[in-house]
Amino acid sequence: MQTDAESTTAVLNRLRRAQGQLGGVIAMIEDGRDCKDVVTQLAAVSRALDKAGFKIIATNLRECLTAESDEGPDLETLEKLFLTLA
Repeated sequence: MQTDAESTTAVLNRLRRAQGQLGGVIAMIEDGRDCKDVVTQLAAVSRALDKAGFKIIATNLRECLTAESDEGPDLETLEKLFLTLA
């Protein structure tokens, strides 16, 4: 994955946040917490992962459209990646 440093940092921050949230969900289940609370937190993890994925695709799409060379994924590949997250 080729991205600029700022985008990479943003994606890593989102993934670390999701990792922490997932750890919280696991702890909630182990503690026997209410189903509603667990599902709410699980949905937050899912959104964080989706946002990270969309950020990766958006960054690569931007680079693909502005690059003068044929390096990186083509638009069809990016579209398929995008649709896997949708």
